[in-house]
Amino acid sequence: MLQLKINKNLIECGTDEAGRGCLAGPVTAAAVILPDDFQHPFLTDSKQLSEKKRMELKSIIEREAICFKVVHVMMDEIDKLNILNASILGMHRAIQGLSQVPQFIAIDGNRFKPLGKTPFECVVKGDGKFLHIAAASILAKTYRDEYMATLHKKFPQYNWKQNKGYPTKAHREAIREHGSTIFHRKSFKLLPDQLTLNIADTL
Repeated sequence: MLQLKINKNLIECGTDEAGRGCLAGPVTAAAVILPDDFQHPFLTDSKQLSEKKRMELKSIIEREAICFKVVHVMMDEIDKLNILNASILGMHRAIQGLSQVPQFIAIDGNRFKPLGKTPFECVVKGDGKFLHIAAASILAKTYRDEYMATLHKKFPQYNWKQNKGYPTKAHREAIREHGSTIFHRKSFKLLPDQLTLNIADTL
């Protein structure tokens, strides 16, 4: 059973991101503040759950959370800042978008930058330890997956509906055959033997 939060007596948000390792699409960050009486037996790290279960939990989290915010950081900012800084920026924006100001921030992973003077703690594999981080991981994952499914309709040859932009063999072969798009991260190594790529002009 996951713990609710780190500090029992503080207004505490959990935050996480999805899509750091992808070749295409945004990195998506979420922040969540849960009520102190929140419990759910199946809420855990989004990577351990089926897509159906994630979508069920997404609705529960959106309905029962005190507040939440989900933010996409797009490819141009990822290429400009690098993926780590873009991920942290996304978490900052999500936290700043909450309707209630947290007194403490719990972050999944081991890297973060201070957000004002709000105290924080990084928790390695925190999405498997704390409910609010797990909730943030589910929102980040489901919102990003929905975004990539929308992009799939414009660029079905890359099969983003299934691979979500991750570097699968089929995704790399599609890049090799069709070139990259405006939704690919130009700062990432899109192909193992990458030299130059044709940039698709279509939107």
